[in-house]
Amino acid sequence: MPDDTFELYDLRVEIVAPEGARTYCGQPGDWFELRGEMLHLPPGQGFSIYSLAALMPLLPAKQRATDPNDWMTTDAEVACPDPNCPSRFRITRLGKRTFSHAETTAVPLKDDGA
Repeated sequence: MPDDTFELYDLRVEIVAPEGARTYCGQPGDWFELRGEMLHLPPGQGFSIYSLAALMPLLPAKQRATDPNDWMTTDAEVACPDPNCPSRFRITRLGKRTFSHAETTAVPLKDDGA
């Protein structure tokens, strides 16, 4: 059986803002981690669903290995979707985690003979 493993980065997303700024999406320092497809928040802390909706399209791309020259590799902060909020969301790649294709989907790998 061929190796069906792949790696994804775990991510931490943290709210950052200028000192003393009034934010509308949460408090500076609030964070969540994405480990595989599972979202983890610290006990007692929430996260704005509107901010999360703005971040969602970027997170799977940030989880994957990218070329060193790709902007996805170098750019780490995303503006809050509220135009009146000065905060940003800092996405930090943590360690890599290994997954098995067979354990993440019911769709089998195709044997293309290569």
